[in-house]
Amino acid sequence: MTLTLDEALTGISGILVTPYGDDGEIAPDRLVPIIDRALGAGLHMPVVNGNTGEFYALTTDEACAMAGAVCDMVGGRAPVLAGVGRGIRDAVRLARASADAGAAALMIHQPPDPFTAPRGVVDYLKAIADASGGLPMMLYLRNDAVGTKSIEAFCSAPGVKGVKWATPNPMRLAEAKEACDPDIVWVGGLAEVWAPSFYAVGARGFTSGLINLWPERSLAIHAALEAGDYARANALIAGMRAFEDIRAEEMNGTNVTGVKAALQAMGDDCGPTRPPSAWPLTEAQQAKMRGFLKANGLI
Repeated sequence: MTLTLDEALTGISGILVTPYGDDGEIAPDRLVPIIDRALGAGLHMPVVNGNTGEFYALTTDEACAMAGAVCDMVGGRAPVLAGVGRGIRDAVRLARASADAGAAALMIHQPPDPFTAPRGVVDYLKAIADASGGLPMMLYLRNDAVGTKSIEAFCSAPGVKGVKWATPNPMRLAEAKEACDPDIVWVGGLAEVWAPSFYAVGARGFTSGLINLWPERSLAIHAALEAGDYARANALIAGMRAFEDIRAEEMNGTNVTGVKAALQAMGDDCGPTRPPSAWPLTEAQQAKMRGFLKANGLI
C-alpha cells in the first residue's frame, strides 16, 4: 500500500543519482534497477533532482525530463519528491513540470543567489506554489544563518509542509521547530550520520544517498531510530561511515562521485559526475570504497 505523504516524509527521502550515457546526456532508464531495489527494500520516498542528483549540473530541460522519467519509473509505488530551484523562472517551470509528471510534493532548494532577502524568499515560495497548483513544499535549508525569525516566515508561506534541515546545528533546529507551526514536518537533511542528533531534538526521517546502493542499511537505521534504539542506530551507522567519509572529502566534492563510483563497482553504471564535482575517485579513495563494498557484501 502506498504511504501517505506524511508517512513518506518522516521516512527516508532517497536522493536518486542522475545517470548519464556514454554520450554524456542524461540516461534515466539506468535508474530502473536502482529504483526497483530501493522500493523493494521499503524506501519511503524517492527524490529526483536533489543534490545527489547533481541538480546544479543539469539544465532545466534535463531536470524536467528527469522528473517525468522518475515519476513514470516509480509508477505510483511511492510518493515522489521533486527538487526545484535556481532562478525564479526556472523554478516555476520545473515546479509545473514536476506537478504535471505526478510528483507528490516539491523540495525547494535554498536559493543560491548572493543577494537573497528573506522576504524575497517568501515571494519565491509563493510563485512556486502557484505554478505547481498547490503541491506541498519541503524547504531544503542548507544555511541557517538567515535566523529563526526568517525560517518561521518561510514556514508560514502558503503550501509549506516542512523543512529538510541540512545544517549541522541541532540546537538551531530545536529553536526553529519551537518557533514554527507545530504541523510543520522537520526532517534530517544530512543523511544517516546526522540522523540520531536530529532525532534527539524532534526531527523525524532523513535524506539518504546510500539508498542508491544499500537501501537495506538505510531502512534498518530508520527502524532503529523510530524504535528509540540509538545504540543500534549508531552501530549501524558506524558500519557505513566509511562511505560517507569518502563522500565528504575534497570539500564534499566527492559527494556524488562516491555514490556513482560505488554503483559502477556494483555493476549499475550511471556514468561519471559532471564538473565541478570530482571525477573519478583517486586511487586511494577507490581502494577505500572497494574495501567498504567488499566488507559489506555489496560486491
